[in-house]
Amino acid sequence: MEVNDALVQQLATLSRLEFSPEESTAIQQDLQRMITFVEKLSTLDTTGVAPLLHMTEDANVLREDKVVPSISRETALQNAPAANDQYFKVPKVIKK
Repeated sequence: MEVNDALVQQLATLSRLEFSPEESTAIQQDLQRMITFVEKLSTLDTTGVAPLLHMTEDANVLREDKVVPSISRETALQNAPAANDQYFKVPKVIKK
């Protein structure tokens, strides 16, 4: 696959980026090197090689889901700059 100016321009449009002519040339060369590398990898014989699904042998390492004590609502609201009996008060951010 050949990377040309039209492809670089199309990718720039899709990603909403703007490139100077020098940057466009550099990106074109970088993309061409990446594609050449991937094409080179596709020539390797991978028969008998198991796919790598995880980087380690560990799978689904999750902590036990259990209830742990936490602070009370009153304690949490004591540190709030503005609060009522039950909630933190925050400035309005959505204007109608």
